[in-house]
Amino acid sequence: MKRFVLAAATATLLSALPALAAETHYTIDAEHTYPSVEFPHMGISVFRGKFKKTSGTVTLDRTAKSGKVDITIDIASIDFGHAKVDQNAQEKDWLDVAEHPTATYKGSLKFSGDTPSGVDGELTLRGVTQPVALTIASFKCIQHPMRKKEVCGADAEGDFDRAAFGMTKMSDNGLGRIHLRIQVEAVRDD
Repeated sequence: MKRFVLAAATATLLSALPALAAETHYTIDAEHTYPSVEFPHMGISVFRGKFKKTSGTVTLDRTAKSGKVDITIDIASIDFGHAKVDQNAQEKDWLDVAEHPTATYKGSLKFSGDTPSGVDGELTLRGVTQPVALTIASFKCIQHPMRKKEVCGADAEGDFDRAAFGMTKMSDNGLGRIHLRIQVEAVRDD
């Protein structure tokens, strides 16, 4: 009888403890994720382009307030809305698509309260890896009405100097600053 009472008391105590942290895994929705860049064009105007092919994963642990992102970008999918600029961007002294067809961004989520607010990560571009921190401007998860699964979305942004990645042509006097934005949606894996 004592064993039964002890087992029941232990079970009651354990059920009162908070659940162990559990990671939730998400797959990037390529049709709703578009990393984009904007940068000065010779100091005259600002060029803006987006990458149309992206894949990756997000891991989120809401209890532990942690998570990871791992995004791969198809560099040849850059679209500035101008064929000549797209072609120039893919050449050796710029993105060098022939030698480096993909870029990656990998990082750890930072939280503000219960919500992801930033990413401490590393961008690998043209075979060079540099730290690039992103600020998450918005983050939201919902039960998708058509997919019947949880979908999370975020807008993240940050800056880097393209010269640090070997793109030094016309990059001095602030012209090498690139503003990176990653608009992302990811579907929960089940």
